[in-house]
Amino acid sequence: MQDELFARLAEEGHPGLRPQHGAVLGYLDPEGSRATDLAQRSGQHKQVVGKVVDELEALGYVERRPDPHDRRAKLVVPTARGLDQMVRSDAVVEELERRHAETVGHDTYAEFRRVLREVTELQRGWREQG
Repeated sequence: MQDELFARLAEEGHPGLRPQHGAVLGYLDPEGSRATDLAQRSGQHKQVVGKVVDELEALGYVERRPDPHDRRAKLVVPTARGLDQMVRSDAVVEELERRHAETVGHDTYAEFRRVLREVTELQRGWREQG
């Protein structure tokens, strides 16, 4: 799915994005997120998220702004280009999921998603313990 998502995004005006950028863009709130929150949500190390944010900032997808609730912290905030990518990405993922659900059956796909979420949560718990 990831390969198709990024190929489609490239066709729709976002050719510089790569799958690793999803560690930020896939978890970024439209009003902005702290890098530590992005790391936690994505399961990536803070250093990886920092590198990805640097790349996305250079590509014009995000900018860093002071956090209005904590002057010491920074928020990663999507730019207009970043917001456009987020909307397009959501639409592509929705279309892909609909296609897969129609292919294997809606109940089967719903069960697949439930099990995948459960396994992901188990893995996150293991990572936090380790």
